[in-house]
Amino acid sequence: MTDGFLPEGTAEEADDLFIAGRVVSGERDLFRYLVTRHQKAVYNMGRSFFRNREDISDFVQEVFLKVYRSLSRFEGRSRFSTWLYSIAYNTAVNEITRRKEYHSLVEGDIVIDGDTPERKLVRDIARDAVLEAVGELPERYRICVDMYFFYDRSYQEIGLITGFPVNTIKSHVFRAKKLLREKLKGIAQGGIE
Repeated sequence: MTDGFLPEGTAEEADDLFIAGRVVSGERDLFRYLVTRHQKAVYNMGRSFFRNREDISDFVQEVFLKVYRSLSRFEGRSRFSTWLYSIAYNTAVNEITRRKEYHSLVEGDIVIDGDTPERKLVRDIARDAVLEAVGELPERYRICVDMYFFYDRSYQEIGLITGFPVNTIKSHVFRAKKLLREKLKGIAQGGIE
């Protein structure tokens, strides 16, 4: 653990470290706060890898069970959320390696309050085009794009999570953006060719 030293970061991150320390010290019932805080993010990651709700729910439970069991080994060298995402990512990769399926996070519906039917239709068409284009990317590119754009993770954090070198991640994101740009030329500025 961190022995009282809290690295710079958000109050939420400091809370995570504090709660994790208390759980390791024996206050196991506090683990539910970590689950509550990070459950949605882990669930969304599960949506990237699995097709149905049962598989996603099983994935979330497995991730938090692994986090709970290994919490005493968390040293605080990275953000708690990065460490948790690393466990989640490795759990998902191990499972999909057996299943050979991966679906980008882009597949989630985008909902904007006060939308007109026309805007929703254009957005749905654009989303479908992006989904198709992202679905055609090599898996290693899709993973990096999801982590970078949808999980808002830095290149360094993606490296910690995936084990890819930072320069490889930068290259994957750059190449993926280039491929997507080429595939989506007709969707530019809300129009369809």
